[in-house]
Amino acid sequence: MKKKVIALAVPFIFAASAHAQSSVTLYGVIDEGFNYTNNSDGKAAYQLESGYAQGSRWGLKGTEDLGGGLKAIFTLENGFNVNNGALGQGGRMFGRQAYVGLADARFGTIMLGRQYDSLVDYLAQTTANGNWGGYLLSHPYDNDNTDNSFRVNNTVKYASPNLAGFQFGGTYSFSNDTGFANNRQYSVGGQYSNGGLLVAAAYLQANNPGLTAGGAIASNAANFLSERLRIFGGGVNYTFGGATFGFVYTNTNVNQPSAMDTSAYVGSIIPPAGGTLTALKFQNFEVNGKYQVTPVFFVGAQYVYTAATMDATSGNAKPKYHTVGLMADYNLSKRTDFYVQAAYQKVAGGKTDTVLDDAYIPGAAGVSSTANQLAFRAAIRHKF
Repeated sequence: MKKKVIALAVPFIFAASAHAQSSVTLYGVIDEGFNYTNNSDGKAAYQLESGYAQGSRWGLKGTEDLGGGLKAIFTLENGFNVNNGALGQGGRMFGRQAYVGLADARFGTIMLGRQYDSLVDYLAQTTANGNWGGYLLSHPYDNDNTDNSFRVNNTVKYASPNLAGFQFGGTYSFSNDTGFANNRQYSVGGQYSNGGLLVAAAYLQANNPGLTAGGAIASNAANFLSERLRIFGGGVNYTFGGATFGFVYTNTNVNQPSAMDTSAYVGSIIPPAGGTLTALKFQNFEVNGKYQVTPVFFVGAQYVYTAATMDATSGNAKPKYHTVGLMADYNLSKRTDFYVQAAYQKVAGGKTDTVLDDAYIPGAAGVSSTANQLAFRAAIRHKF
């Protein structure tokens, strides 16, 4: 009788063991607040807006132990608008992330699906907007994607293990088109962390981004519709005590652009005198700082100088953007915080006689009717 009981119990023991080696986690962020823009097409705007310091989201992530240090992993992450319940990222069910892969502590991780590129994975952490500040503190038009304006579809990604503080990785995104290079993307990046020091660099190239709906960068998600997009940059952060200081440089080159910031409303850039736009270039120089005043309260500041160039057959112009961002955040609990932000932008330098001459803070209600714009936000954020 005892042998029979043991024989019946063995399968249940193994089933319980296998179950313990697998997990699925539900998580999310709800970020909702009040926005004020002093000039949107000549008028002030008062709005309730969702997902600025962090995009509002919910997601599922899971792992299964396959033995020998190998795990199967997946993530499905949905973005949504708290105000009206609408899906984010162009109406996609899992528009933020959707991938499956294999992870090994010795050899690294391979993931397949809709994911972040290497600029977001490695370099963005050294910027204010990609770390603690979010959307309102992005570089003009988020031209370097450090605020993750677009994700990359049809993507194979590799991420290395941590090698004495150094990590690296890369992505390749298929066009899924008969024209192999028509709307494809590839990127590489890496970072080194040691104590309070973080150094990072990344490069991305996309061919015909946004020009097909099913390619690497979808037409309703691209920050630029163009023949080619190239972005590279490097950054460094250093933390000592409660203070963190950072410097970041990024360079964006858009060849044969037809429109920009298609996620909003900025749209086409038409050069004066009947010319044709041939290139847009942005160089962003950012300094940022954050100070943890108490364990539950921090303040942060950022200044970005952006040197832009508009090349057209009718001539070229070089506007300059000065952007200042401020933030204060107070934690009411481990999962709930209240924050306030302010951003100011001034456009100076060479006039293009296009929308590039007008200030536009990412996340503001619209493009300013002048070269100046101010935006303010007060919000609550809850994590689960």
